[in-house]
Amino acid sequence: MELRDIEIFLTLADELHFGRTAERLHISQARVSQAINAQEQAIGARLFTRSSRRVELTPIGAELRDDLRIGYRAILDGVAKARSAAVGICGELRLGVMGNDSAMFLEHIAEFRKRYPGADLVIHEIHFSDLLGPLRRGEIDALIAWRPVTGPDIVEGPTVFSTGRVLAVWAGHPLSQKDSVSLEDLGDEVFVDPGPLDGRWIDAMIPPRTPRGRPLRRRGPRATTFHELLTLIAERRCVCVAGSQAAYYAAMPGVAFVPVRDAAPLQWALVWSTAAEGPLVDASAEVCRDAAEGEFETIPTD
Repeated sequence: MELRDIEIFLTLADELHFGRTAERLHISQARVSQAINAQEQAIGARLFTRSSRRVELTPIGAELRDDLRIGYRAILDGVAKARSAAVGICGELRLGVMGNDSAMFLEHIAEFRKRYPGADLVIHEIHFSDLLGPLRRGEIDALIAWRPVTGPDIVEGPTVFSTGRVLAVWAGHPLSQKDSVSLEDLGDEVFVDPGPLDGRWIDAMIPPRTPRGRPLRRRGPRATTFHELLTLIAERRCVCVAGSQAAYYAAMPGVAFVPVRDAAPLQWALVWSTAAEGPLVDASAEVCRDAAEGEFETIPTD
């Protein structure tokens, strides 16, 4: 049995419909029928029962499906690994991610592993207080962060996902009871002290002023991790603006997340250093660009 015939058999075993099988494989329905008939003649038994209304696997067909599926997958994986190795896309890509942000691009990770089975993508947690440190120390190869991430040795690559923003505030605060807030509502609040970070990067998340020019007071206590920040908020010591994914993936008792309705969307990009450039980083950037162009299905994140 040829590899293409195995593919036809397994696809028909999944679809149980000759027309859908032909459409999925981009071949004619006659080609599907021809392949199945040839397989049944070679085996000496019916693999499918057909009627005008339905197609079903016979017991022999179901057993053959289970046996062939394992071997077929192994063959495809082996070929893919060989191709990956041939173009140098193998090894480990260490990707820095803040908190639970990887939940926002799981489809990208799955697509990377599907395309490059000879490589692995390993998530490393990083913190906003030392965003570029792990990259420059060679502890990771790339990271995901909101734009802009700048530096003479830094490459800001394609967008991975985009989000709105939320105000993280303690439960019981007057603003926590609102359906949404505006940036102007934040002028009386004390924000976390972001520390000695790149001003443009922090300003993109927490604007220095409201639309009417009132300064946002970023003089509260300092945190080095997002979990420390949430604890400070729960203790009623400060508030903070965060990406809207925090409302889904960073829930904490005593902290409420309120949408900021007039904040511009944040673009989260793949970022790497010039020292880390190479086939693995290039491959991950290609996956991100293809996702943005709709080459494979992703879950909307706006």
